[in-house]
Amino acid sequence: MSGHGQEQGHHQDQPVLDVRGVHKRFGDQHVLRGIDLTVRRHEAVVLIGASGSGKSTLLKTINLLEQVDDGRIVLAGDDITDPRVNVDAVRARIGVVFQHFNLFPHLSVIENVTLAMRKVFGSSRAEADRVGLDLLSRIGLGDKANEYPDRLSGGQQQRVAIVRAIATNPELLLLDEITSALDPQLVGEVLDLVSELKATGSTIVMATHEMSFARRVADRVVYLKDGVIIESGTPEQIFEHPTRPETREFLARLGDPFGR
Repeated sequence: MSGHGQEQGHHQDQPVLDVRGVHKRFGDQHVLRGIDLTVRRHEAVVLIGASGSGKSTLLKTINLLEQVDDGRIVLAGDDITDPRVNVDAVRARIGVVFQHFNLFPHLSVIENVTLAMRKVFGSSRAEADRVGLDLLSRIGLGDKANEYPDRLSGGQQQRVAIVRAIATNPELLLLDEITSALDPQLVGEVLDLVSELKATGSTIVMATHEMSFARRVADRVVYLKDGVIIESGTPEQIFEHPTRPETREFLARLGDPFGR
């Protein structure tokens, strides 16, 4: 899954995502306070932090669901916070999965998966169906292609949502607490799919409470608190040798800080 960025001849060393000095306020609440974050191609960056730390808001600003108040966000060399930017064109380059599956209930599984391929990228139905069925088969849901979402378990719905997000081969995949609405026994199947995407080279920014997963899959773990990046490093650095007291305190409060 190479992503469109490379095909367009972007320089290999150029970051897929460059967030610079981003601030976001909601009224009196200063939710993001000068976030700097660079994500390289094929890198999996996992955001951790308590609820309200700014993780979801950061992901929403990257997908232009929220406008930044200050700073800029650059996607593969293009400043997407420029007010003249075509928002739909930017979103077409980014795959997004939220904690609630957000599948269209009136569309079958295959129709959900192929909608963007057909409507945004102009694929024929036959070609979109071929790609969609291949992806569904790879995650063990090929036999559910013509079912409607309400016939699937939560874990199956979330895997369909992920396949829908990757079907257009996005340059960047944003995953926002994608397991938090699932029954515990379904979490594993969704995280296994994310592990596979990581292994095949997807560029991922993911907010999660699943520390053991963060430890296993992340190239880099970023700890946010009160809209500020407190500490960032490899999973080993963050979970075994955190340098900041705030990070140590956050991990200690989780009870099983080392994700073992």
